[in-house]
Amino acid sequence: MGNKKILFILIGIISVAVFVTFILVLRNIGGVGKTQNSTVTFWGVYDDHTAFDQVIKNFKTLHPEITVKYQMFSYDTYEQDLINALAAGTGPDIFMIHNTWLPKHGNLLTPVPASIPGLSQPLFTMQTYQSQFVDVAAQDLTYQSQIYAVPLYIDTLALYYNRDFFNNAALTRPPQTWDEVNADVSALTRIDVQGNISQPGIALGTARNINRSTDILMDMMIQSGVQMTSSDNLSATFDASVGGQKVGELALQYYTDFANPRKQTYSWNDSQAYSIDAFTQGNLAMMVGYSHDTATIRAKAPRLNFAIAPMPQASVANIRNFANYWAAGVSKTSKNTNDAWQFLAYLSSKDGESAYLNATGRPAARRDLIDLQRSDPDTGIFAVQALTARSWFQADNNAIETIFANMIDDVNYNRATIPDALGQAQSKVTVLMQK
Repeated sequence: MGNKKILFILIGIISVAVFVTFILVLRNIGGVGKTQNSTVTFWGVYDDHTAFDQVIKNFKTLHPEITVKYQMFSYDTYEQDLINALAAGTGPDIFMIHNTWLPKHGNLLTPVPASIPGLSQPLFTMQTYQSQFVDVAAQDLTYQSQIYAVPLYIDTLALYYNRDFFNNAALTRPPQTWDEVNADVSALTRIDVQGNISQPGIALGTARNINRSTDILMDMMIQSGVQMTSSDNLSATFDASVGGQKVGELALQYYTDFANPRKQTYSWNDSQAYSIDAFTQGNLAMMVGYSHDTATIRAKAPRLNFAIAPMPQASVANIRNFANYWAAGVSKTSKNTNDAWQFLAYLSSKDGESAYLNATGRPAARRDLIDLQRSDPDTGIFAVQALTARSWFQADNNAIETIFANMIDDVNYNRATIPDALGQAQSKVTVLMQK
């Protein structure tokens, strides 16, 4: 009797265990491992909710148990608001980061999980990530084979030019190289008898009245072969020689020569209006800008006869463009990590990113969407340039922008020679990197 009693007890325990397991399996079927609904909060900058409405709606159809709520913040306060909220435990599950922020804010992010319950495959591997997105994304947004964010678009610098000015100067096409820029500037710039620039050929040379002047100088440096940092990213090296040449000095010299009255390329100075304003007012032949400047120009000057051309290069055999964009990552403090990453995987998929790009008019980050945008008159040039986009390790992008702007001013106002200005800037950036 004692043995039978023990047998009945064991059978009962096994039956209960099987029943509980069966119930848990049923609850998980179709829910990708979820047992309850969740709300994923998403913070961004520059894009209002209309940029994501369709994507969120489509994702909700696929994952009815996950609700995504997006909120836009002002760029002026976004970074500090985000840091404060995350420190207080009130931050979002997903937030947008600038492509230079991983060195500065990587500790706030959690990488793509290796696996998610209910999914047979990982959302991303390094191989699939690199095959889907252009090269600069892996350079900026991954670290030690971990993926920390996904790009929704890639913007690059390009050349905006006034067709009427080019026609009047009998110039049949925009310049493709900086040597051609030099020749075109000579043909387009007008200087009156008092020595004042009445018609600038191109907005280059200064820091404060040129949109993204420091990005332009960085692009020139990268095109020239400058190694911006050491291989271990512990020091800045843009003052170092490359192939026996001080290429960083040559790039800074070339850029500031456009604001030097003693140089043949003189076509701009601090007395000119802000570059975008001068261009939209029909007073400037060429300016360098990003894709979003197109909408600004059209809004301010709907009748302006302008076009967009690829960014001039030091060598058309080795094209290098400068990347500036925002990407989305998941907070380290998120309680919905798996759900948040599932949304980002869909947002950055071909369908998800297509909906985002259609709503915003931005150039693609995905390789398969670049081909679809290639012939677009507004985004095509920028989309193709994403394939050759470059970036560099910036410990603090805002501080570095100030350092580069001051370096340009130091040269223009004769506060320092080219070598001294570049050396001082390099030392200051190195201090940032070693903090």
